Amino acid sequence: MKTSSETFLGRLVTAARPSRPWLRITASNWWTRVLLAGGARLRTADLVTLAPSLQILRNVDLRGVDLRNVDLRQVDLTRAILAGANLRGANLGHAVLGHADLTGANLTDADLAHADLAGADLTYADLTSADLGLADLADANLANANLRYLVLAGANLTNTNLADADLATTHLTDANLTGANLARANLPSVNLARTNLTEADLTRAQLARANLTDANLTGANLTGANLANSILARANLTSADLTGVSLADAYLVDVLWSERTRWPDDQADAMRARSVPLGGGQWRVQGAGSSGADLEVPLMPVS
Repeated sequence: MKTSSETFLGRLVTAARPSRPWLRITASNWWTRVLLAGGARLRTADLVTLAPSLQILRNVDLRGVDLRNVDLRQVDLTRAILAGANLRGANLGHAVLGHADLTGANLTDADLAHADLAGADLTYADLTSADLGLADLADANLANANLRYLVLAGANLTNTNLADADLATTHLTDANLTGANLARANLPSVNLARTNLTEADLTRAQLARANLTDANLTGANLTGANLANSILARANLTSADLTGVSLADAYLVDVLWSERTRWPDDQADAMRARSVPLGGGQWRVQGAGSSGADLEVPLMPVS
């Protein structure tokens, strides 16, 4: 029986038999990469088997694919679409995921150490217990991502968006957070020792009891942040804005600051009284420790 494509029956036949049905072929790795670049799709089982050997999967569409525990080490997934993909426990060490779409992806327990995630979109991604040590996350978007127990030690987070992020259990020692957006981020008791927070936005961030020993906060905006009971030993607050900051019982010995540093109104006179001039408009805090401590050392330059 012949049917017209304009009739109801014709449309039903067209829907049942699409003009471009699935074509299943066997191809070499080189041809597989070519076909994937052109929009071809691999069955999940085939992808799991072939991914480690393909190495290059740029621009590939893998949205919603189940890749749990798959070995993707050193695979190039530049600009790949992995939105909603299940990458739980996957090994992505040294993988290239620059500008990849990982929105809503499940990366729980994934190994992303040394991975390149520069410019990647990780909004709403689940990164619980993932290892991103020494990973490059410059300009990445981590807004609303689940970052519990995430390892970011030594990672490059330059200009990364972490606004409103819950980083309460995150490891951030030695991380580079230059220019990062940490506005309203939750960082209580987090170890931020030796982190580079130059020009970072920490407005209204929760940093109570945080360890900021040797941290570089040059030019950082800490307006309204909570630094109560935090440790700022030897931290660099040159040109930092601490307007409205809570420094109750914060440890400030050997903090470096400058004439352009803005202390909270109730601390400005005390900080100057506790500090020694180093020349060039810079000062170093002396004293017994906390923000409310009395000066217990002679006022003399510190080398």
